[in-house]
Amino acid sequence: MSAWKGIVGRSFTAAAFAEYVGELSFPDWAPSFVVVHNTYSPTLANWHDVPGASRMRGLENYYRDIQKWSAGPHLFVAADFIWAFTPLITPGVHSPSWNANSWGVETTGDWDTETPPPALMENLVSALAALHEAAGIDPATLRFHREDPLTTHKHCPGANLDKADLIGRIQTRLSPLVT
Repeated sequence: MSAWKGIVGRSFTAAAFAEYVGELSFPDWAPSFVVVHNTYSPTLANWHDVPGASRMRGLENYYRDIQKWSAGPHLFVAADFIWAFTPLITPGVHSPSWNANSWGVETTGDWDTETPPPALMENLVSALAALHEAAGIDPATLRFHREDPLTTHKHCPGANLDKADLIGRIQTRLSPLVT
């Protein structure tokens, strides 16, 4: 196992996250695209059974001590906050084929059995737009975890999250920013 990269462990509103990402620079590593995931467990229904900061520490324990990974996904997007996990300036661990060249964004729910609520979708689109803008990435390159040929998660992020719709929402969000 490589050395643990640490976590950010901070929650952001959509506006605060855009500001945070806008202040980052990528001198040593920059992603080529973003991969969207779902947590599956915890589900949307039980994400808030644990306070957010405790949830982040629990996830750190899971990825570092149980999985023995060097990092985890970069973000966890919930209906109330966008949680920064693995620092955005370094590769994370989230999708076997694409860890070295992508950001991993987890959505908090099981989108095969639950429907993403509007507040979560708003945070997801905001977070993804901020990431795409900061790295100069075309939203059309966005991938779902299930598209990774090496993953065993063949449903992730679930049937109730539509990739074309998500890309369209990101493009709409970014279009006023393009001059």
